[in-house]
Parts: sequence; C-alpha cells; structure tokens
Amino acid sequence: MKKIQRTLVLGCSLVALAGCGADEIVSPGTSGDIIINNPAPTPTPTPTPTPTQALVTPAAGCPTIASSAGLADVGTIPGPTGEYRVCQLPSIFDADDTLPFVNGLVYQIAGRVNVGRDDGFTPGALADGITVNVAIEPGVILFAQAESFFVVNRGSTISSNGTATNPIIWTSRDNIIGLATDNSQAQWGGVVLLGRGRVSDCQDLTFNTTPAFANNAQCEMQLEGTVTPTPFGGEDDTDSSGSFTFNQIRFSGFELQQANELQSLTTGGIGTGTTINNIFSFNSSDDGLEFFGGGFNGSNVAVIGASDDSLDVDSGARVNLQNVVVAQRSNTGDSLIELDSPGDEQPTPGTALPQTEFQVNNFTFVQRSSASSQIVRARGGAALGLTNGVLDADPNGGGLCFRVDEATTQAAIIGLNSLVGNCDATRPVRGSGNDATTDAALLALFDANSDLDFTLSLTNTFVNGANENGVTAFGGADLTARSSFFTDTGFVGAEDDDLSDNFGDWTCNSSIADFGSANGACTSLPTP
Repeated sequence: MKKIQRTLVLGCSLVALAGCGADEIVSPGTSGDIIINNPAPTPTPTPTPTPTQALVTPAAGCPTIASSAGLADVGTIPGPTGEYRVCQLPSIFDADDTLPFVNGLVYQIAGRVNVGRDDGFTPGALADGITVNVAIEPGVILFAQAESFFVVNRGSTISSNGTATNPIIWTSRDNIIGLATDNSQAQWGGVVLLGRGRVSDCQDLTFNTTPAFANNAQCEMQLEGTVTPTPFGGEDDTDSSGSFTFNQIRFSGFELQQANELQSLTTGGIGTGTTINNIFSFNSSDDGLEFFGGGFNGSNVAVIGASDDSLDVDSGARVNLQNVVVAQRSNTGDSLIELDSPGDEQPTPGTALPQTEFQVNNFTFVQRSSASSQIVRARGGAALGLTNGVLDADPNGGGLCFRVDEATTQAAIIGLNSLVGNCDATRPVRGSGNDATTDAALLALFDANSDLDFTLSLTNTFVNGANENGVTAFGGADLTARSSFFTDTGFVGAEDDDLSDNFGDWTCNSSIADFGSANGACTSLPTP
C-alpha cells in the first residue's frame, strides 16, 4: 500500500509544505524507477508553417469572466504555430464561469487554480464553501509549467467538453513554444477532480470495515501539501463533479519533491453523476490516470507513454471502463494496471470498505518498458474483472502478464474472460503464493476463450488483425451482468478494424502511437 507525502507549491513562491497520510491523491507508484528525460533547452524555434497552414496571430485581449479576480493579460507567447495572447486564470473561480474559445488565445494555469472552495463532507457543511461550475469550450488550450495544477474542489463541478474533432488541450509551456518532444514529460502538474463518493482510507489512518461506516461516519481523504486543507470523499456515491469529455492532457506529472508527482488526471471520491469519456493522457511522468475512492463509468480512454502505472485504481474506487488503449514508451513505465485496496496498513487485506473494484471491457494493452515487470498487478483484496482484452506483452518474446499478491486478492477476481496475449510462455502469470501451485490456480481462472500464449497480428499498434478477430468474444447477458454499462461489441481488443471508430481526431499522434488524428502531433498544437 502506498505511503504518500505531498508537497505542492502555490503561485510563484517555493514554499515546501510537507504532508503525510494514507494513499494521498498524489502518487509516485510503488515500484520501478521513474525516468525523467526532458530535452535540454534550446532556442525557441522560428515558426515554419506549411504552405497550407497560416500562423496563429494573438487575440486582441482577454475575455471578461464572472469570477471576481478575472483574467490577467500577461502578454503573448510565440511558438511554431504562431503567437498567442496569454490570459492567466485566477487562483479561484468563485462564480459560475465560462472559458470561451478565442482564436489566438491560450489560458495559463499559474500555481494552484481552484474551482470553488471545499463545501464539506455533506453539501453546505462549511460556512466558507463556494460551489460553482466552470465551463470550458471546445478547442480551448490551457497550459502550465513547474508546480502549477488545476483542482475542482468538492461540491463544485467542471464542464470541460470538447468534441470529436475539436478537443480541449491541457499542456505545458514547452509544448506551446515548440520545445516538447515525444519523450518530454514532467513539465507541469495535472488536473484533479474531487467529490463526495465514499473512500476506504480515512485521513486519521483508520479504515472503514462496516458497510454503514459505523467506525468512521465521516471517512474522507486529504490532498496534502497545500496551505489550504483539501479533503475529498463523503457519503454520496451518486455525486457529480461535472463532465470531462474529449480532453487531452499532455506532458504532465511535475515532480513536486523527490518521488512526489501529480498525474495527468487524478480523481478523488467522484461519484457516478460525473461523466468521463474520451480522455487522452500523453507522457505523464507518474501514472497516466489515477482513481482514489468514489466510482464512475468511462469510455474511450487512451493512456500513452506514462512513466509509472498507466491506470492506477485505489482506496475503494469502483470504476468501469469501456474501450481502452494503453501503450508504454520503451524506456520508462511500470504496470499498465495497478489495482489496490488498503493492504499494508490494515490487519487483513480486503476488509476495508468500500472494496476497490476495477473492470475493463474491450481493451488493448501494449507493454514496451524494459523496466516493467508485469502488465497487471492486483493486491490488497481489490476486485478485478477483465473482459475482451488483447495483451501485447513484448514484441521480443513476451513477459509476465498478471501478478496477484495475496490469496484474498486472487479470490476476489470477478472474471478473466476472452483475453489473449503473447505472455511469457514459461510463466505468464504469478499467483498469490509466488509458486507453481498458485500460478496454476490463477491460470485456471481464465476462461476457455483466453490464451496467454497467443500469436498477435495487431496493426497500427491497437487494431486487430485476423488472429484477434478470430477469438470468440465474451458478451450477451454474461457481459452486461458484470456491468450494465458495458457494450457487447462482438470482438476482443479495443478496435476490430478502424482506430477512428472510438479514437481519431480528438487524440494526437506520436512515435509511440499514431492515431491518424487530423489535429496532428502531440508535440504541436492544432490550428484553425
């Protein structure tokens, strides 16, 4: 179980504030070195447009917003795609607000930017709480650097909704000025969504072990390391933190202090009223996406180039994902799934409630990191369900695909159905006892349509070939019984024939994975 201390820095000051607690929302992962390999600074390149591309010219000024501090016009910033007006966000949105798309304008996240102020474990519990909604229009670009990050506090919401051809982009200053490469990372913080869903780890280091939360009626967790305490969690699993669709988050995961980093998107206690679909994480220096407590359903998720775990689920989170692609870089990355419930800190793994539960249907996972030891790691009594998946363990001969740490975790497996992969032929899985007997018991949990010694025929990284499309999919009533959210596609993997069916122009392209996006490379910006 992770012991995580966090230090966050507000504004432009460098005030280090230490905090410690169980499973804090900023996570360094639990194994494997995080390799940060940003390029050496070079002079800002001279804009070189293609014959069909006009350079962006800066907007005349910043729009007026409702929040009391307003937007600050801090000049312009040049880059390969043109010059942009820079409008700095206020440190707090204290009124319902909209960030409009304006051609030639980018929004700067400086320090910590808050949507609202924490409203308490139950609505209105805190006298100084502020609950607002901030809407972000399609095509908006937000950028940050160093210690800067964006937080939607408990009780407030975000409506950050791009479109299939016009996504919202959260990125770094280096990306704007043209210095980011396909191996850049750790250039700013990330996005944090907080809510009032139940969590299993309480900030006083206790754990709820009864369904009624009798031993801690107000169990909440803490985002530590900030001047202002930032709790999340509550008793409303249907809580809404808003809507976050068609968003790219690039080059995130700034290291706040050694081994303390944010990831692209972190959720803390968000409920089923939250909409999360079409999310693209590119080159996070920590996890790609991390979910603490709460629970939601999400679809069309791409995590590319994360340096720690690609998908990290913990602290009583109950999450279902449909249509997921994950690809590592060759020089960095840990597990593609790390699944945990409180383990080390509680007497018996699996006794803390709510139990962490993670299910994924229709996915393709591509392991490329030489540092990674397994594609899936489950522990702490968490419940895992995987259906209709393709596991590309290694192009050079396969690796360990599944690791389960305890007998309680192995017993909690929901199902492993229609999974194929080119795993290590001699040891594709590692069971809870780390011996031949428990390995065999884990292998016996895979259904008859699964094959971990499979010859892959994938094209374009994620698209099925004839071999994958010949596998009998897990579907019908058996699939929907796992979750009514799941769609019976009739095939395994994330895509049977055309990557643009679920991905495409709202993503971006790189040497790690080419989605054929008309919006271009992740190292550049789309232009109107």
